[in-house]
Amino acid sequence: MDADSGGGVFIVGCGYVGQAVALRLRARGVRVTGLTRNPDTAAALERAGISALIAELSGDAWHSRVPEGIAAVVNCVSAGGGGLEGYRRSYVEGMQSLLRWARPRPGIRTVVYTGSTSVYPVSGGAEIDETAPVGGGERAQLLLEAERLLLAEPAAFRAFVLRLAGIYGPDRDHLARQVRAGAISGRPEVHLNLIHRDDAAAGVEAVLRAAPGIPGGIYNLADDGAATRGEVVAWLASRLGVPPPVFTGEEGPRREGPAPDRIIRSRRARDLLGWRPQYPDFRAGYAGFVSP
Repeated sequence: MDADSGGGVFIVGCGYVGQAVALRLRARGVRVTGLTRNPDTAAALERAGISALIAELSGDAWHSRVPEGIAAVVNCVSAGGGGLEGYRRSYVEGMQSLLRWARPRPGIRTVVYTGSTSVYPVSGGAEIDETAPVGGGERAQLLLEAERLLLAEPAAFRAFVLRLAGIYGPDRDHLARQVRAGAISGRPEVHLNLIHRDDAAAGVEAVLRAAPGIPGGIYNLADDGAATRGEVVAWLASRLGVPPPVFTGEEGPRREGPAPDRIIRSRRARDLLGWRPQYPDFRAGYAGFVSP
């Protein structure tokens, strides 16, 4: 692992997943520096022994504040609101700024970007891997542009894109709250591809520990659940002790068109990175933090 060899790790976007990655690495004695827009997150990182910078990734003001000796960079940035312009600023302009900073630093050996499986528009219940067609609405195009920027870089470092399924975990229980409220967006027959926050963070760690011969590129990260939204909701209702909710048939406010019905597979991450989800399905994951 780059960090195990003595180099530090720089994590930009220390939000829900990025902060989890930072804490996991710090617990193993890795020197970590985090960048966040949120002063409260910065304070929490500092209390955990992690150096924190407060800045907007898309700007360049932070470039001179990163300590020397960085061997690996993890980009876990999220949109942070602001609609399409927020997406462009965080993902595209943020990646452009990150690469401007990284290019002249020969010590950087690995750059990881946590993207999204929302870039797969395939439907019909098909099982898909990293070779499936990509596309979709404007948000998906911005996510893909960030991927292209990273993967088009010269081979100065290994570049990895981890396309994450729908992230859930402690303090991110939107679906459970919908079940309690009695109304669920979307359609029950559509497959819901999920990944627990801790498994997403473990996937980033697996990349950082990957042997030199492991190729960069695109890797999906999703659990083994392959359950429909209806199955997940029925289980949550039973666990919460509430009546089964009503499906509205309407998509969430950030969804561009109907949700695609497909099953995301992560065989490449398993075969090449040795990654295995600690929470192989939604039951294992939700049981840890959802109770009546």
